[in-house]
Amino acid sequence: MTESKSRRGYMPSDQKEFVQQISTLRKAAKDVRYLLEEGYPMKNATTFVGNHYLLSERQRLALARSLTTEGQAEKRRAKELQRSDLTGRTVSIDGFNTIISLEIAFSGSTLLCCMDGTVRDLAGLRGNYRIIDKTTLAIRAIRNELAAARVSGAVVYLDAPVSNSGRLKEKIAEEFEGSGIDLDIQVVCDVDRILMASSCVVTSDAVILDACESWYNLTVVAIEREIGSYPFVRVLGEREML
Repeated sequence: MTESKSRRGYMPSDQKEFVQQISTLRKAAKDVRYLLEEGYPMKNATTFVGNHYLLSERQRLALARSLTTEGQAEKRRAKELQRSDLTGRTVSIDGFNTIISLEIAFSGSTLLCCMDGTVRDLAGLRGNYRIIDKTTLAIRAIRNELAAARVSGAVVYLDAPVSNSGRLKEKIAEEFEGSGIDLDIQVVCDVDRILMASSCVVTSDAVILDACESWYNLTVVAIEREIGSYPFVRVLGEREML
């Protein structure tokens, strides 16, 4: 079946909302971050601040996905592994989470640089997924980074309820053939629960990062390796992200 050509995660309005209005968005981010540090829930903080600055739903989602408390960001960063830590180990990969973000990167669409050092997207899966021409590039980027890290194996978890998960499983297996990596691809209904109890996890999902034993920031490393400099959206300045 022919892969469709598509820009995953692309929205024409992003030029206005994340480039032309970035100064407003950064003011809003500072206010949301203040409220989070004061103990306000994310939903309440982004609603209150978003209403004040008249932000779009997409801008509010960007704030929610980019920001957390400094304490929470530090806890996540403390569990982050380096490439050298992966040698001879088996990694557990949040399949759709990782592949979609890389598809978006290869599409040149909006990716968020977040407080915890991850990158997150605004695509929103919602149970629907289709393979596009960027999917092959995304899978190869994962394969190349795992090979560079000299892992012994990888378990890729795909959400069973998501459409085309079976086709994606076949695509991943095809691209990893001959890589020398012991690959296991599992289509399951409880990906988050499994990864939350795992180590050497590859994901940017905040809930999983908070619960897992350790994680590797493969998406960021793979983007730097395969694409180079990327125009990530930063809702906070670089110094504020530290």
